[in-house]
Amino acid sequence: MTPEGSGPLLDAVVRKTATSRNPGIRLVVIPVLIYIAWLLDTWLLDGRVNLFSHIDPSGLLLYTAISCILIGIIVPILWIRVSFIAGVVNMFQIGFRSVRRTLVACSGTLLAGYIILVIANPFGTDRAAFFNAFFLMLPTAIASVMICWTLVGTHIQAFVREGGALISIHVGVAVTTLAFGLSGLVYAPGPQYQEALFWFACIGIISALFFFAVRDIYATIIVVAGMMVFALANRIDTVFLHGLEPVVYVSAAIAVTSLASVHVYFSRNFTTIIVPEELP
Repeated sequence: MTPEGSGPLLDAVVRKTATSRNPGIRLVVIPVLIYIAWLLDTWLLDGRVNLFSHIDPSGLLLYTAISCILIGIIVPILWIRVSFIAGVVNMFQIGFRSVRRTLVACSGTLLAGYIILVIANPFGTDRAAFFNAFFLMLPTAIASVMICWTLVGTHIQAFVREGGALISIHVGVAVTTLAFGLSGLVYAPGPQYQEALFWFACIGIISALFFFAVRDIYATIIVVAGMMVFALANRIDTVFLHGLEPVVYVSAAIAVTSLASVHVYFSRNFTTIIVPEELP
């Protein structure tokens, strides 16, 4: 993985930054610290005030801007960029695929999701309520996938890569399931924390298997957002479920645009070169 258009001096400086540290610090400690910072910020802006149960437009925008975009997208992507230049991860591993590949993956995921919605809608026959809840959860799902799988998951896999693909996949699934499962304690604090931990662990297992199998960040986000609606359906403010609330769609649009901008940046500035193991 090499940056296009950057000078050799910049490449050397960034590569030295990425490779001079102990692998455990680069691949485990720093991603985990970013994950902890995201959890703490999410608890302050969401869990502590039960944001989804009593939605305040300004609070939702603040939560989206800081927890979902700043700490959930920008901060991890800064470290991922360093890992890119060091050759630790590549576009395929973090789930940034071609437009055609992403459209196919997302189309299949949406179709499967719609079938499930028809069979089991947590809001009964009110599909509009489900879609409102889905867009409400979308920024959270984007940050969750970026932190738990794109950052922590890929870096943990890189740390244990020498053990082989089988160990790498199993460790990646286990660690990211735990990471996402623990986030349930932040999104659903209170006496029902055991139930939240259980459902978020289930979501984490399904999402981890899906991400490492499909390797598409957008399709994984759809899966996570949809399942979070089911897990938190009874905690979402009913006023926002049954009415058109522009702030929900604005927050979702800002988060999606931020992620797409990052994708465009990496696509334009980095190229993954596959080097054959054996030359003919």
